[in-house]
This record gives sequence, C-alpha cells and structure tokens, in this order.
Amino acid sequence: MATPGSARQPRHAGTHPPWACTLLSTLLAALVSACGGGGGAPPPAPVVQPPIVALPGSYSDPVIYSGAPTAALAGADERAATVQARITLDGRPLDYTATTGHLTAMDLQTGQPAASFFYVAYTAGTQPAAQRPVTFFYNGGPGSASLWLHLGSFGPRRLATSFPATTPPAVAGQLVDNQETLLDHSDLVFVDAIGTGYSQAVAPRTNAQFWGVDQDAAAFRDFVRRYLAVNNRQASPLYLFGESYGAPRTAVLANLLESAGVRVAGVMLQSAAMNYFSNCGMFNPGQASCEGYIPSYAAVSAYHQAGSLPDDFSSVLQRARDFAAGAYRNEVGAFLASGAAPAEATVAQLAAYTGLAAQTWRQDFSMVPGAYRARLLPGQMIGRYDARVRAPSGSALTVDGDPSLTVVGGAFTGSIRNYLENELRYTASTPYLGYNSVLNLWNFSHDGKALPDTIPDLAAALTLNPSLKVIAMSGYHDLATPFYQTELDLARLGPGTGIQIRNYDSGHMSYLDDRVRRLQKADLRAFYNSVSVAP
Repeated sequence: MATPGSARQPRHAGTHPPWACTLLSTLLAALVSACGGGGGAPPPAPVVQPPIVALPGSYSDPVIYSGAPTAALAGADERAATVQARITLDGRPLDYTATTGHLTAMDLQTGQPAASFFYVAYTAGTQPAAQRPVTFFYNGGPGSASLWLHLGSFGPRRLATSFPATTPPAVAGQLVDNQETLLDHSDLVFVDAIGTGYSQAVAPRTNAQFWGVDQDAAAFRDFVRRYLAVNNRQASPLYLFGESYGAPRTAVLANLLESAGVRVAGVMLQSAAMNYFSNCGMFNPGQASCEGYIPSYAAVSAYHQAGSLPDDFSSVLQRARDFAAGAYRNEVGAFLASGAAPAEATVAQLAAYTGLAAQTWRQDFSMVPGAYRARLLPGQMIGRYDARVRAPSGSALTVDGDPSLTVVGGAFTGSIRNYLENELRYTASTPYLGYNSVLNLWNFSHDGKALPDTIPDLAAALTLNPSLKVIAMSGYHDLATPFYQTELDLARLGPGTGIQIRNYDSGHMSYLDDRVRRLQKADLRAFYNSVSVAP
C-alpha cells in the first residue's frame, strides 16, 4: 500500500513554514524540562514562551464536526483559510489562490441556513468573471468525501501513484504539481457532501435529513448558489463534475439549478451510474440482465489473458457491444424469467470473449460482476473499481474486497488532512471524514421509484437549456459502473443532444492512471472550448 509523503509548503514571500514555529516551541519546551533543578537549588525563573503566530491566511477551525446521523451544528460560520501559491505548468508559472473553509447553503424555500459545506476553491487568471468558468467537483458513494477527485484528478496538486501497478513508485503518496490540472481553463471548487469531510447540517436540520437523492441534490444546489453569490460569479460559465454516484447527483442538480434560474454550461459525468435499475450489479444474481457488463468482461479478460490489450481492441469491443445488444439481449430475458437454456452459439461466444468455461455461462447466463471477478483468475482477486489490478487471494491487498481501492486508499486518506494543514493552512479539531457508511440510511427513492433513474432529470435540464453540453467519461476496466451501460443509458436521450462519450483504457477513477489522465485533460480542454461564452 502506498504511504503518504510529506507535503510541500505553498510558495509565499516573507513567511515561515508552520513547522518552523512548531520546532521552536518544541525546542523551548525541551530546554525548560532539561533545566529543572534538584535538591535545595532554587527553582529556575519561569520562562515565557512566545506565542505561536499563525501565518497570514491561516484558519484554525474550532468547530467539532461529526458525521453521525443526528449531528447538527448550532450555527454556521463562513470562514476560510486563503493562501497564494504557484505551480509550474508546461514550463511556465501559474499563480493561484486556494480558499479552504465553509459556506452555508441557504434553503431555497425558507431562506434559512440548512448546511455548512466544506470546500476548497482554486482560482487563477485575470479573465472577467463572465468568461472565466467555474467547475464544481464531488465524488459519490453515497458517503464519499471528494478527496479522490481533489487529490487525484485535475486540481493543481495531486498524489503520485503507479496505478494500476500494485507496487508504488519511489514518490508514491507524495504531492506533486499536477501537469494535467484544469486550473488553466477553469476555476475549480471541490466540495464534500453533508456528513463527509467537514460538511455538516445546521440545526434544526440533521445530517440524515440530507441523506437521500432529492435532499442531497437540493443541498448541493443551495451551496452552488451561495458560492456564486458570495464570490460574485453568477455570470461565470458554470460546470458540474460528478463521479460515480456524483453523476446521478449531477443530473438532478443540473435540473434543479436550471429550474432555479441558474444556467449550467456543461456537465461532466465520470464513471456514471445514471440509472440504478439498468445495472445488474445492484441486484441479487438472476434478477436483472447483465447486458451492460458484457463488453467490460471482454475488455478485462482480454487484458489478463494477453497481458495487454490486442491491437484491434476497439473492434473487439464494438463486436462485444453488437453481441450484447443482439443475441445476448434476445435470450437473457427468457433465461431470467424461466431458466430457458441459451443457444449454444451464444454460450460459445461468451466463452470466447471471457475465457470462462461454456458450462459456467450455461448455468449463470446473466453473470453479475462479483461472480465474474471470483471466477476469472483462480487464486487471485481482481479489482472492482479497476479490474486490471489483481492480488493473491488472502493477501493484504484483498482484505477490503477490492485491491484496486486498497492499493491507493491509504495514501489518499492519510494525505488529505496533512495537505489541508500544511499547504492550505486550514486546521480542524476533528479528523477529516473521507468516507461515511450511510448506504443503509440513504433514501434512494426518486421520482416515484425505489431507486434513481436520473436520465429524465438530465433530459429536463436539456429541455430547459438546449445549449447545455454533456460529456461522459468511463473506464473499460470498471466493474462498478460499466462503460457500455452508461452508453445505453445516455442513448435514451435521443440523437441530436450533442452528448460526448469518452472511454479510456482504465478503471472507475481513470484519472489515477498517468497516461489516461493526460488523455482526459485533452478531452476536457476541448469540452470547455466547445462551449460558447458570451463576450
């Protein structure tokens, strides 16, 4: 597992790093304890220690935060640490401001404080607000804070990884200047959902009252509105970037913002789970068609059988798509309904795509991803979020059930607080809550259904704003939110919507792969440039 490294200080003129003050206090304390007299000697004169002076822009947050369901803040304080920093991007300096703290989401209906959102905003450039985009980033879960996107994707600083290798590089876990940051194209705001990070409900509301599809999206709407108002960014092109569950949140959020009169220029859907009903991995085996996973199974099997992808990988995947939408789709319904035996030609094709025995497919024709992962490589566990990652069953990398998450999880959870304190100068009294186990408490019902299908929400947003741009980015080796199912879900919006689909030779968090992150930045740069901005 990668271990967190030391974080560097932002480059500030005429200031001293926080460890300098801490070291001074430690040395003084050591000197005092070493000079204690003994016997009949008179006690030493008291030593007055100089106070530790906070560096300019620092903020030591005294509030005690909690992710408990019934937790609520008595009130909300909109304070933040603000620092000036610089990275070198493409050989040129890029100066930026990092603002770390809280803003209060005011309920749209009552105007009363509803929740205190923790965020980190990076702003740069000298463009007028009407031309400089602002992009809001958030992870999903539900129950995940946004540290993955914050420290792994397109912020100005990122954690070095060797993904998908399980052996970390020499600099793994260390923060480095991110050459793929999007800060040269947009201001970036990373925000944590209520009950994660340092975000919390404000009394009389409690955290759990926001743990639902509609309640969560409404709170994010109110945070976005607050951020735009406080920072005078109402005229800025607005973008939403949501990962995993954050993608259906984005669809609902975009519709809510448009309905509230807030124009959204574009949405970025990372490893989207737009319609929970269409993902067979959400259900017990034998309850739903796994058509959407067939091309992912083909991609993962090709990777592990050959050690690399074949030269005609794109054509292989297209044939797998055609097969899934044709012979497989025609037969899987009868199999699920009555156990009808599939055609031998169809079974043979599945065996050819995956390397699994034909008899296995006869018995388990609609194979869920968990069963596929268990069968592909006997004695090995392959990742759910990135199936390229594998580890011997029973090894340390498999104890949490997903080696692709374990191999990087420690570095992210271990680094976020150090980064906030040492580089962004925000300190808190409580630990940063990277993940909160809220799934069993989450209200997944939406639009009269037990589970969310958010394609209609995205359609409604596009109706309100026909110029809204959409890009969906997925990984071929993601066995949580399969790329082909995302394609099928978004195809329901019909032709002419201008939705861009980008798939990568990576997993759920495709940006963790250095090569793929460069490809994603190029695609996102083109996406920003495709949106017309009023002069």
